[in-house]
Amino acid sequence: MHIIILVTAKDEAQAQKIAEKLVAEKLAACANIVPGIQSIFRWKGKVDRAREVLLVLKSRRRHFSVIVKTVKAMHSYDVPEVIALPIIEGNKDYLDWLTEST
Repeated sequence: MHIIILVTAKDEAQAQKIAEKLVAEKLAACANIVPGIQSIFRWKGKVDRAREVLLVLKSRRRHFSVIVKTVKAMHSYDVPEVIALPIIEGNKDYLDWLTEST
C-alpha cells in the first residue's frame, strides 16, 4: 500500500536533512518541504504555538516503522509528528514510480 507521511520539523534545515536521508535510503520516493506553517497545539498541559515546516513524504506502508525510527533519531522534538495516510487512488505511472523508487 502506498502512503503519504506527514512530519513537522522545527526548520527547513532539519526537514531537508531528514528528507535527504529517507530518499537516499529508498524509504521515501519523494519529499516535499512546505515552509512557514503555523502550528497550534497542546503541550505539557497548555496551548502553545510554533512556526514549523511540514515534510510530506511519499512511501509504502512496509517502510513506515523504519521511517518512524529514522525520524525520531534525527529529530529535535521529544515527540515528533510522524503520521501516515493511505493513498487510495493515484496516477498509475506515478504509483509505479513510487514503488520502483522505494
